[in-house]
Amino acid sequence: MFVRELHLRDFRSWRSVDLDLAPGPTVITGRNGFGKTNLLEALFYLSTLRSHRVSSDAPLVHAGSASASVIATVENDGRELTADLRINAEGANKAAINQSPARRPRDLLGILRTVLFAPEDLSLVRGDPSDRRRFVDELVAQRGPRLAAARADYDRVLRQRSALLKTAAAALRRGGDQADSVISTLDVWDGQLADLGGQVVSARLSVLAELEPHFTGSYASIAPHSRPAVLRYRPAGGAEIEERTPEAIADLLALRLTELRDKEIERGLCLVGPHRDDIDIVLGNDIAKGFASHGESWSLALALRLGSVELTRAEGVEPVIMLDDVFAELDAKRRAQLVDFTADAEQLLITAAVAEDIPARIGGRRIGVDVVDDDEGRRSHIVDEVGAEARGTDHDEDDHEDHGEDHGGDDAAAAGETTDE
Repeated sequence: MFVRELHLRDFRSWRSVDLDLAPGPTVITGRNGFGKTNLLEALFYLSTLRSHRVSSDAPLVHAGSASASVIATVENDGRELTADLRINAEGANKAAINQSPARRPRDLLGILRTVLFAPEDLSLVRGDPSDRRRFVDELVAQRGPRLAAARADYDRVLRQRSALLKTAAAALRRGGDQADSVISTLDVWDGQLADLGGQVVSARLSVLAELEPHFTGSYASIAPHSRPAVLRYRPAGGAEIEERTPEAIADLLALRLTELRDKEIERGLCLVGPHRDDIDIVLGNDIAKGFASHGESWSLALALRLGSVELTRAEGVEPVIMLDDVFAELDAKRRAQLVDFTADAEQLLITAAVAEDIPARIGGRRIGVDVVDDDEGRRSHIVDEVGAEARGTDHDEDDHEDHGEDHGGDDAAAAGETTDE
């Protein structure tokens, strides 16, 4: 799989850019803040419907614009598809496939499969549970629209149930018919939350079970003298998951919701469900967060990404591998291991602040990125390239004409993250 063309309009710092890409390595260099990471972020968003840097869509749209356009033509095993996404600063996003409007943005999922390595990866080990949930949900989402839909629907039901919990305490104090109505409505939302939560957790467990051997093997190769590393799913409240089918997990969630209802009403929060679960990264007998050294944490984070590549390959897909300024974060040993691992990648996209950060063994094309700052505002542009054509121009409204003004969908957060309540 590789991206043949990338077109951006009003995406972050890019008013307009058209890149012809090809298999093999492409190195994009430019000073920090010049927009090189934005190119990778656009492709990652197209493959997961989320940014690896921000939790909302508004920052993705160039200042002063109402929407951004991301279009990529992807070749996979001789088949070519063009994924087209319009990201709106406000309101629903729109998508199209081969210029035909899609019903929802999540219909794009699966067209492009990516694995992105970034400095933010350290948060997978040291960060909040939401960072690890996000990581697993990205893997689930890239498997296709159906699995992403369960998470999107779960988030919708969670918001509605949470709003009801905030009003339930007052209604129960007043008593009467209103209290009965609130409890009856809460019963309905409990059922939906448990059903969708069972689907979300089951999908996560399935992905983790397939990822774990790749992760464990990758960590062992990176840190051969360290203790073994494994992954462990930890549901909120510590409830043990013995059966991993959606139905069995839904029954378990429904029971926990019944047990915790009084406490949830008292606090006005939903206290159980996949939005509060965590994934423990275990090193030996210890949870890595708060225990692993800086070097061990980087090795674990790197192993998660390397394992993700192997997981995707095991599904019969060669993902586009993207390295966002990570060589500057790694020591010489880990740099060499990453170069070895990505040597056979069908398409490798790399960003770096300075060309000297890129190991000499990596060849391929070189693209330079700079910024213009004038009366029309600050914007990124291509300044030089060796090996292929690139066209970066100032913004022209006519450029939108062939890229679909009404590309369709209503849930840019189909694989979105709900924070701990």
